[in-house]
Amino acid sequence: MPRFKSLFVATSLVTALHAQDLPATLPQLQFHLTARPWQPLRISRDQYLDAIEGICRFTVQHQDAHGAVIDPFLHREHQYSTPYFAFAVGTLIHAGRAADLLDNGVRAMDRATECFAKGDAKIPDAHGEFFLACLPGALELYRDHVPAEKIVLWRDRLKTPREQLVHGGLNNWRTYGMKGEWLRAKMGLVEHDSAVAFIEDSWLHGQQRDRIVGDKWNLYQDHTTNPEPHAVEAVGRGNLLALVESGYDGPSSGEIRQAVERGTATTLLLQDPSGQCPPNGRTDDHVFNDVLYQLAFDVMAERAHAAGDDLLAGEYRHAAMLSFQSIARWRRQDAPWAGSYYVTKNHFDPAERVGYQPASNYGNYNGAVMMHLAESWLSRKTEIPEQPAPTEIGGYAAAMDGKFASVVANAGGMQIFADVRSDTYKVYDKYWSALGVVRFARAGWDSRLGPSDGERESKTGRGITFAPTWTEDGHWVRMADVPDRYRGKFSVQFAHPLLVRCAIDYAPFKGSGPSFRQDFVLTPDGVLVTTHAKGTTDFGVTWPLLENDGAPLRTKIGDHSATTSYGDGADEEAFLAISTGAVTPENDEHLRSTYGWLLPVRALATDGLNQTFVYPRSPSDPAAEKVRASLRVTDDGFQSSLGAVHGTLYIGRTSAGGEGNAIDLDGDGKPDVTFDTTCQFVLQLRDKKVVAVEADRKTTAHINGRSIALEPYHPTSTQ
Repeated sequence: MPRFKSLFVATSLVTALHAQDLPATLPQLQFHLTARPWQPLRISRDQYLDAIEGICRFTVQHQDAHGAVIDPFLHREHQYSTPYFAFAVGTLIHAGRAADLLDNGVRAMDRATECFAKGDAKIPDAHGEFFLACLPGALELYRDHVPAEKIVLWRDRLKTPREQLVHGGLNNWRTYGMKGEWLRAKMGLVEHDSAVAFIEDSWLHGQQRDRIVGDKWNLYQDHTTNPEPHAVEAVGRGNLLALVESGYDGPSSGEIRQAVERGTATTLLLQDPSGQCPPNGRTDDHVFNDVLYQLAFDVMAERAHAAGDDLLAGEYRHAAMLSFQSIARWRRQDAPWAGSYYVTKNHFDPAERVGYQPASNYGNYNGAVMMHLAESWLSRKTEIPEQPAPTEIGGYAAAMDGKFASVVANAGGMQIFADVRSDTYKVYDKYWSALGVVRFARAGWDSRLGPSDGERESKTGRGITFAPTWTEDGHWVRMADVPDRYRGKFSVQFAHPLLVRCAIDYAPFKGSGPSFRQDFVLTPDGVLVTTHAKGTTDFGVTWPLLENDGAPLRTKIGDHSATTSYGDGADEEAFLAISTGAVTPENDEHLRSTYGWLLPVRALATDGLNQTFVYPRSPSDPAAEKVRASLRVTDDGFQSSLGAVHGTLYIGRTSAGGEGNAIDLDGDGKPDVTFDTTCQFVLQLRDKKVVAVEADRKTTAHINGRSIALEPYHPTSTQ
């Protein structure tokens, strides 16, 4: 198994969005040291069960006498809610928990297998593929807990011919069928050769190979929105990963394994540092999306461990824990909903269906959470020591395949995620992406405030992202308003774990209009964004300020800043105007994203440029206004109370480094650390003293009068 320490580093490895060539190997980023103090999460396997049991105990309130799970809003059985509940209860019973729920699980299995036996026409909402993917596994969980004749009955029902269950659909639904049919073959419910023939035909002739092998980074292309949906990507890739993990032995098994492992490695970088999977596309910003990432990471942790790569295994395990931690904020405690999860990532009344697609409902998507959490628990067999996840280390900037049209950059756990092309046609009466930067996230910080996504409103076409704004015919236009005219082009100038320099150039691809360039300097503390324009002098930058996610946030807009937080002593997002242009809230332009109501704040340019510092602040960090007052932009970077950037070097409060052969940490004009050769290096600091060092090549570091021999990418203590 190839070792992916982290991915995407050198600018020469970042290909243009329109390119369709597949790089021969994954780019490597091999640094280990983090910019901020790091601690393992130590989330136990039992905590997965706690979450599963909470949803199950909520769900039994909505199970009818026949065993069917009834959606609390639709007031009927919906899609796969019943078999997913059966699987989750079976997992609890298998784990020695919740024995009082055995009867509920058995009745759900009776109902689901009865529907299965009658074929897709009798399965709620014709979701036969989903029943096929979960019921064989559920059967095994109950084997030692119910009478033998019950197992025989269920097995007999699960022999229903595939043709009565699987539609002709070729998006991610087909991967459910592939996964389920292999599980049936393993259990002797269908013939092995017939199952392999179906899977091979689906892979080679049913578009499944093209959807993932043809992608630049082996992400799964669902083809249900344009750009491609990151949320549904995890479904197709996850099912194919489950197929090979369960031992699929057909002729294409090696190619499938290689593609899904490479794609899952890619997603280590797309995960935000708080554990969320990326936004964009159909069903984005749903809670179950993060659980899909968790499941894939837990599977890959075990695979890496079995291959003897405990460093990679520890990264995957910690990434899975980040995903699990991220969904905790959406678990409900209020009666009678306690134990269940909001469907989308907000606290609005679910009856308002904020951010939903038609298939989004309370029962089925709580079912998806408990089902995939159960699979994650079953996958997690080994206690693997955690390692920092790549999203917490940083040092990369990359463009996804042009069909996804998204880009990501990360320095020291400070991440931006942007769309360089977005929807121009509605799917389910909704635009699922928005042109511009849609997410700012930081390690150890509540990235909901970022905001975590932008929005383009379906009725008016008005949009909101962090991006340029300008006047046309006397009206202000935001970049997210005009994806039918504008696109962005991403470029990378420098990438290091503590410092990334990249840019997005926006220009019309049809019609006329001004063009813009946004230069981003990412550091572990925040992002300095410099915006220039050609063709207009009347422009600025839109700051998306999260105001209300079902409950009001604490927002403040001043002459040179805008801030939002969930309350006193909580994390805060601060947009700080470094240039002197006016800052004006567009109070009549509120738009509701999936995360909540966003207020566009217009920060005007002066003297042909706008400079904004995006500052995700924790309670222990300096106040936003003090940071703004201290920040001075220089020809090669900036100086502030948080940290400084000079060319390819960064100096902060807990880390310093970059590329060079010396660094002056205290600003006295004399280097405090030197190296025998020019290299990329990372220093960890504690109380202004260097406590650890790492370099990208063999060299000698000279620190505090000591000479320390360094091997490439080998963190070394200086104590």
